[in-house]
Amino acid sequence: MPAPRVPSQDVDHVASALVAFLPALHRALERKVGQEFPHPRLPDGQLALLFLVEEREGITVRESAEALLMKPNNVSALVSQLTELGLLERRQDPADKRIAHLHPTATARERLAEARLLKEAHMARALNTLTDGDLDALGAALGALTALTRRLHSPAG
Repeated sequence: MPAPRVPSQDVDHVASALVAFLPALHRALERKVGQEFPHPRLPDGQLALLFLVEEREGITVRESAEALLMKPNNVSALVSQLTELGLLERRQDPADKRIAHLHPTATARERLAEARLLKEAHMARALNTLTDGDLDALGAALGALTALTRRLHSPAG
């Protein structure tokens, strides 16, 4: 039996709060990391592509564009920029020379790991200041946030 639906006014309230809080949370975390990260800060689009390529090594430009909800020519420009910075490699598909598979360089892997560790440390420090009830609520919401993210990334979302 499906769970009862939340009244639309509550859904609207949750939607409004998430739209306001998630970017603010992201900016606050990025600001803290930026103060300690010893490398130049990359624009958000480049970072998103690097994290995606790290997660799905060998992904193509077209697949990257679909995953990031961007146009392929915009992703291609990001690939060129990251390649010039020595953070991304294009490797030709052996069967179809028109297709390039994307791979992070060793430098990119190191910097992404460094940034991830800084983010996790800042987040852990902030979480440690919360009450047990708040921490439990956030932990319980992780599954729902994962499902929400998938829904927003799906073509039907």
